[in-house]
Amino acid sequence: MGQPHESLYLVLSYLPLFELLAMAQVCRSFMDALNNDILPWLNVVVEDKVPRSRVFDDILMKVTSKAKGRLRSLILVNCGKITDEGLLNVVANNPGINKLHVPQCRRLTPEGIIKAVTTLNQHNATLKTLKINGISNITKEHLQTLRSLLHSDNCSSIDIEICPKCDEPRMVYDCPLDTCDRKRATGSCRGCKFCVLRCEECEKCVGFDDEENEAACEDMLCEGCWLKLPKCDFCNKPYCNKHVYKQCCIPGSSHFICEACYMKIDEI
Repeated sequence: MGQPHESLYLVLSYLPLFELLAMAQVCRSFMDALNNDILPWLNVVVEDKVPRSRVFDDILMKVTSKAKGRLRSLILVNCGKITDEGLLNVVANNPGINKLHVPQCRRLTPEGIIKAVTTLNQHNATLKTLKINGISNITKEHLQTLRSLLHSDNCSSIDIEICPKCDEPRMVYDCPLDTCDRKRATGSCRGCKFCVLRCEECEKCVGFDDEENEAACEDMLCEGCWLKLPKCDFCNKPYCNKHVYKQCCIPGSSHFICEACYMKIDEI
């Protein structure tokens, strides 16, 4: 087997963690590059899509240590085993982090996030973006503290804000359609998903001028997106693209069944 093309080495620094580790198994050259080069480890991206999280505090510490204290981005999505202590240890050893995204990391707490951002501030780091959607029990006071630590009144630096309808700190959306009937009737379509139901695919509001349709993952879809997406062979419900990995493939077929139907069949 010949040496990989040089351009492939440039790709390594853009790969999420699990894909990066898979590349190390492709050939000795990639393994050596990942073991000896710091560049692929400066931006760690972990998206844990399996039901049982595979990334624990000790694994995260081991992975981020490969950046040798120069980690720039830490993006953890749905990493349900990461704790405040684990996050703080990584931040303390990598004071130059400028992008911290931890959405749906449900073992993290608002107090832990504040400690992590405070630690970065003490090292004069410039944290540009902070994503914390899905962290439980965040209050308006927590959000105000984080904004003050980021030295920014710009709402785009943090992914949550105060919903104008329920006055709670959540992700807030606006209908992308100029022809939105809700916007014309009420003057505003802006709100969190608890206040204004939205299509998970196109983010337009549903339930006012458009029939709401539930996906197999229980997210809401507008009629147009619902019709476009592939459906479960049993219940005829689609998955939104965010949860398409939950499809259970049917051997020898391009079709799929959803998790709920698969479990029902398995019980028979």
